[in-house]
Amino acid sequence: MQATAYTYDSDTRTGSVLLDDGTPVPFDAPAFDAGGLRLLRPGQRVRIEVTGEGEARRITLVTLQTF
Repeated sequence: MQATAYTYDSDTRTGSVLLDDGTPVPFDAPAFDAGGLRLLRPGQRVRIEVTGEGEARRITLVTLQTF
């Protein structure tokens, strides 16, 4: 699934992305670390992997979108 980086805190390695419908979804440090990134800037297109639905939806991976 694709999204756009919205927020990112380099100290905690947590943040949020915006899905293409504008829904913000937070991610935690393990999801960020799973993608092998060192930095994330707001506005970057990312690829995410998600488990669960609705309130139980959780991002398990954040990495840069490649074309």
